[in-house]
Amino acid sequence: MAYDPTNLSALSYANGFTLWHYKTTDAAGDVDTTGYFNGAAGMMRVGDFILANTGVGGATQSGVFIVTTATPSSVDVSNLQPFGLSNTD
Repeated sequence: MAYDPTNLSALSYANGFTLWHYKTTDAAGDVDTTGYFNGAAGMMRVGDFILANTGVGGATQSGVFIVTTATPSSVDVSNLQPFGLSNTD
């Protein structure tokens, strides 16, 4: 699939930083591909965090992507930094 702007929401913003949330059925490895978020290039800045739920409906992964490159036409994010998903009970 591809970036879906209806699944991207700004959760908070201050001092030139935005905390986003994004949910997708796409795998984390697809989402962290350069250009995946190009449709949001006009809104994202280097250092923004994207809390993400990827692979929804399948092999779900949750974590944070960090915007590493942002120009008026291109966005690149880090690999997903996963949140702990262990559940021992």
